[in-house]
This record gives sequence, structure tokens and C-alpha cells, in this order.
Amino acid sequence: MKKLLLVLAVAAIAVPAASAGGWATVGLSSLPPSGLEANQAWPVDITVLQHGATPLAGVTPIVRIRNGDGRVVKSFTAQPTGKTGAYHAVVTFPGEGTYSYEVYDGFTQYGGAQTHTFKPVEIGAPTDSFPYLPLGLGLALVLGLGAGTVVYLRRGREPATVTDLREAA
Repeated sequence: MKKLLLVLAVAAIAVPAASAGGWATVGLSSLPPSGLEANQAWPVDITVLQHGATPLAGVTPIVRIRNGDGRVVKSFTAQPTGKTGAYHAVVTFPGEGTYSYEVYDGFTQYGGAQTHTFKPVEIGAPTDSFPYLPLGLGLALVLGLGAGTVVYLRRGREPATVTDLREAA
């Protein structure tokens, strides 16, 4: 029984210690710019840090683009920049629509490679979201109602003539 407890105690200490070194964070130099068109280049630098602090050399980050169905439609392998922990990729989105993108950090040591996901982006969407059409229709309606009101109010009156003005005096 004592041997079993000793084995369990050693395992409880060894398992977390073995997995403690196998995670990394990923940072991007920029997000896809608003108004990005289909097949337009988005150059991005990727920083991979072990434990969020130590730059990682020798990993191969991959940027993956997923369509609305969640299917990977393109992948871009980032290349080392010469600066430890920094990698560069030129990413293009294949068409108009909403895409999600992610970065596989490539940190396979200790079995800890992860995929880091980012907020979906709209590609080829209009960059100007001001509601010109509804505003224009509303303004036309207000002007039409105003003109109609003026015509209605003036319709019941006849213009005064010079003779009418002399009689009134």
C-alpha cells in the first residue's frame, strides 16, 4: 500500500512538471485591415513566445484561413525573419465573404503545439457603412410631406385682388 501511495505521489508531481514547458503564445503585428479585398496581400509578422515570454526559434507557424463552413481553404507557412521568435507570412483571402483565421504555433516540443484563433473578418465588404439610402429616402419623404402640406393649406385661399383691398379700407 505504501508503494502504491509513493508511485501516485511521484506521478502527481511528474505529470504537471512534464507538461509545464509545452505551451506558447502567438502575437500578430497587425490584424487584417478593414476593406481588404479578395486576393489582396496582408503581410503579417507572427511572434511566438514560450510561456508568453521567451522567443521561440525553430518553430514553423502556419496561418490557416477557414470559410463560413469552418473548412480550411488556404494555408500559409510563415518564414523566419532573422529575429528570434519572429516569423513572416503574406496572407490572402480567396474571395469575398466572412472568414476566420488561425495560427498553428508549430511548438511541437513537449507535445504542446496549439492553434490560436482570431476574430472573423469580412473580406470585400463595403468600407463605408453609412446608411445613405435609408437617409435619402427619409429626407425625400419629409420634403414631400412638407410640400404637400403647403399646397393643401394654400389651395383653400384665393389671392386678394386690388379691388378687395380697396373695399376693405
